[in-house]
Amino acid sequence: MRRTTLTAGIALAAAVALTASTATLPAAAAPAPAPALAALAAPDISVTNVQAHLSQLQSIATSNGGHRRAGSAGYTASVSYVKSKLQAAGYTVTEQNCTGCTYPGNNVIAEWPGGPADQVIMFGAHLDGVSAGPGINDNGSGSSVLLENALVLAQQNPTMTKRVRFAWWNGEEQGLQGSKFYVNSLSAVQKGYIKGYYNFDMVASTNGGYFINRVTSTTAAPLKAYWDSLGLAPEENVEGQGRSDDYSFQQAGIPTSGYAMGASARKTSAQASKWGGTANASYDPCYHASCDTTSNINATGLNRSADGVAYAIWDQAVGTGTPTNNFSVAVSPTSGSIAQGASTTATVSTATTSGSAQTVALSASGAPSGVTVSFSPASVTSGGSSTMTVAASSTAATGTYTITVTGTGSVARTTTYTLTVTGTGGCAGGQVVGNSGFESGATVWTSSSGVITTDQGQPARSGSYKAWLNGYGSSHTDSLSQSLTVPAGCATYTLSFWLHVDTAETTSSTAYDKLTVQVGSTTLATYSNLTAATGYVQRTFNAAAYAGQTVTLKFTGVEDASLQTSFVIDDVTLTAS
Repeated sequence: MRRTTLTAGIALAAAVALTASTATLPAAAAPAPAPALAALAAPDISVTNVQAHLSQLQSIATSNGGHRRAGSAGYTASVSYVKSKLQAAGYTVTEQNCTGCTYPGNNVIAEWPGGPADQVIMFGAHLDGVSAGPGINDNGSGSSVLLENALVLAQQNPTMTKRVRFAWWNGEEQGLQGSKFYVNSLSAVQKGYIKGYYNFDMVASTNGGYFINRVTSTTAAPLKAYWDSLGLAPEENVEGQGRSDDYSFQQAGIPTSGYAMGASARKTSAQASKWGGTANASYDPCYHASCDTTSNINATGLNRSADGVAYAIWDQAVGTGTPTNNFSVAVSPTSGSIAQGASTTATVSTATTSGSAQTVALSASGAPSGVTVSFSPASVTSGGSSTMTVAASSTAATGTYTITVTGTGSVARTTTYTLTVTGTGGCAGGQVVGNSGFESGATVWTSSSGVITTDQGQPARSGSYKAWLNGYGSSHTDSLSQSLTVPAGCATYTLSFWLHVDTAETTSSTAYDKLTVQVGSTTLATYSNLTAATGYVQRTFNAAAYAGQTVTLKFTGVEDASLQTSFVIDDVTLTAS
């Protein structure tokens, strides 16, 4: 949830720290489910599966500077995780680049194909967090609840009376930017197709309550009906009004609702009596803090939220017909590199996701001139696999391309394969780092705010720009990354950059502040305040292990609570020859 001026001054230290094990809300005596609930037979969403998604988001944050803030490598990895799960389940997934967002990053939109296209029920959650921590309750909880619901909908594949669209937003923490961008991109007709938007932001707060946006509205009725069936007596989400992505849709005249369990506002005595927990303590004592980890999750609230979403989907969009046959398609590996005149293979796998197995015909599109894609066998029974062969002629167009692999049965399902074609002899050669001296600003690079700069406090090695990580003299994490496609078939691969380390630390034995250099999941080197020097020092590495791959080059600087250390980087190259 986006912080506002009203709540920014509430001290987290005054909150009582609660964990999922100690803050489980009391199980109110649950009356029999409402008749509509029994009739619709909405699925029971596995909270264990939802927690598994949360664990993945935690791992992503841990591997990317401790957070998943918009524009960071952690956010990009979160997008990849969600997208890959959806594609494997049979969704056609669109990444919408938010050009109006403070930090570059994509919204993820996934639509289930059943139901009329002009009758859409939409479910959304923001995928980004803040730089202070991994953002597991805010808002890994809402994101993971939606992801598991989307996967279950695909697996059950029921008859649909309306179209269901899921969305994961970029830039919510900077002012609902991703959802605003999406809504503004819709025509008046497209907005009219959306009959309701449901938002889920912080749905597992450890000292939480049960809150619903616009609780008395018609749109909120299914969400309220489910929580009412558990005897929870939900209340209006007063704290969240105008602070999450439902507001973007509300401003466009689209009916909205959603679940929340609270952020930094304090639980009243009456709420503590009704729901349990601690009165006069924050609903989430780790709101926008480093302790917002997988330990900051109330499993009971998470489960009730996930099941309530399922009930709303089934209530609003699912008919009573028999589920149809369905399947998914995936390719492994997801990328490859070949020289002109050469070929490579990948495995295309299918799985039956509902109903009975069916025959799936395989095809490909998007290959460049001179490249052919074939399958052996050309069709499989869902659950089977095929070998995909990609062959390039001696005159094939060089470059990187996205090939769409389509499986056609009772429906069509797609997945993508990234192909790089290099020159004759297998070595395209040259320098593959874009904007290597940062003279085009943030172009090509993904970085924390202010990292790529002309600030004269630290000079560039050449030109005017450089990347300046840390140097704040307080607890701070900065990151800098770029995706690189490394050509295959070359004799040498040299990664080089110039590094200047400037520090106010006085120790000669303790590394308080650190810069980590990674390619993919491999750490090449770690520098610290102990490697400080008066000028730039060139650092070089053998990058041959990454030939033929698309990998991410990443620099992560972590600074402790006192005495600055600046890590200044310039003239980054990866040269193949």
